[in-house]
Amino acid sequence: MAALSQPQKSTYDVIVIGAGIQGSFTAYHLAQRHKDTLLLEQFLLPHSRGSSHGQSRIIRSAYPQEYYSRMMPDCFHRWQQLEAETGTTLYRQTGLVLLGPLGEPELEACRRNLGVDEVLDTTALARRFPGFRLPAGQVAVVDSTAGVLFAGRALQAVQEVFRRHGGTLRDGEKVLRIEPGATVTVTTTAGVYKAPRIIITAGAWTGAFVEQLGLRLPLQPLRIDVCYWREKQPGSAGLGSVSPCFLTLGLSQAPDGIYGLPSIEYPGLMKVCHHHGSPTDPEKRDQAPSSAPRPDITILSSFISSYLPGLETQPAVMETCLYTVYPTLSLHLHTLAPQNTPDEDFILDHHPKFSNIVIGAGFSGHGFKLAPVVGKLLCELSLGEEPSYSMAHFAITRFPGVLGDAQ
Repeated sequence: MAALSQPQKSTYDVIVIGAGIQGSFTAYHLAQRHKDTLLLEQFLLPHSRGSSHGQSRIIRSAYPQEYYSRMMPDCFHRWQQLEAETGTTLYRQTGLVLLGPLGEPELEACRRNLGVDEVLDTTALARRFPGFRLPAGQVAVVDSTAGVLFAGRALQAVQEVFRRHGGTLRDGEKVLRIEPGATVTVTTTAGVYKAPRIIITAGAWTGAFVEQLGLRLPLQPLRIDVCYWREKQPGSAGLGSVSPCFLTLGLSQAPDGIYGLPSIEYPGLMKVCHHHGSPTDPEKRDQAPSSAPRPDITILSSFISSYLPGLETQPAVMETCLYTVYPTLSLHLHTLAPQNTPDEDFILDHHPKFSNIVIGAGFSGHGFKLAPVVGKLLCELSLGEEPSYSMAHFAITRFPGVLGDAQ
């Protein structure tokens, strides 16, 4: 818990703002480099108000973008390293089934990046994974490396190792002000801290923080429905805890993808969600949703009727999560209208005017699995090192007009 008064220590080598999975892994890498690091979190831990809570996330090698697929062997290795460091199981290998029309470009790109030749038709998929029903003309590609990350357990594990390496984690401290300079001053509800460099990984709150620094990033928090669906007959749907994860690409029922995880969190309930959401204020995410019709649930119900007939067609449990995306993506998700593929790449970059302030943001609902490498890259940027991977796709300058009245 945070102290009730100004702590004696107030100066650090690096301050990381936001203790979600990205900020926590960033702090972990800094502490391993023997940097005296302060990790600040506005809410008391653990909490469910951001994007890193819950029990499960998909981890996969399959990506249509080669620059993400190249990072994944490093990510898998570092997740395994964290398991070894903490003696905790963080990953269950289940495989992943990618579903899409024959010849769909993103599905083909995933297959090429995986180095997989086999494509399953309707009969072959039903034989290998009997819970799935695939319409004619659609195929499946299997990512055998994929599985489930135990999200909440993983977040606690990386924070544990960070503290073990001498890092300081202070929760329940909301950042009120950031004052740039050769030494950056960070004022919270409990004290004032100084460091020659800071890293902002504040999730849905990042936009508000960087506005203080004259930076207008096109970030939009979205509220996502996380739905769990019951088997019609226990154990009869072929979708139990040993079934694979899945992800759709280019299906008419789901313009930007439906994904699912096996029955791990709730016995007999499969997690099936839509990669869609509606704009929200992160300060109001815990408020009850409106009673307006929810098109995502209708789309999911239709998908389950067609593709997962062993599940009930109404969700048994509904939870929420936050994505932080760009306006083109939020508009697309909200309207469900066919559009060009939006930019779902991350922001991993220095502030354009304050080089000792680094920003990690816009993880668009697919960043959790990549956090070990994202944290390494943010650490390297902050320390002025050559990044381990090309940063061309993650630059702030790809967005026009981001600089407002800088301080």
